[in-house]
Amino acid sequence: MAGRVIPFRRPPPEPPDEGPFEEVTRARDQAEALVVRSLLEAYGIRVLLRTHVAPSVHPFTVGDQAEVRILVTRADVPESRRLLVRLAPGPSAP
Repeated sequence: MAGRVIPFRRPPPEPPDEGPFEEVTRARDQAEALVVRSLLEAYGIRVLLRTHVAPSVHPFTVGDQAEVRILVTRADVPESRRLLVRLAPGPSAP
């Protein structure tokens, strides 16, 4: 009786380009990324969140493993950065 070889499925290749999107910032974790996304979407800016870890599989992450990249359309990059600079932590005004 001859055996049959069942090949493993290969993972799909990672997309080489984000298309019309560009990274504007990185968040420390998913919670921070959701706050930033909400802010940008409130101003009508389309947002994508990218991470290397699936939150449903690894709900608890440590350090850089939890980092989330925040991407917006190239046309919205200047406006997004302007909004994020306004909210950046810095010295408090007197």
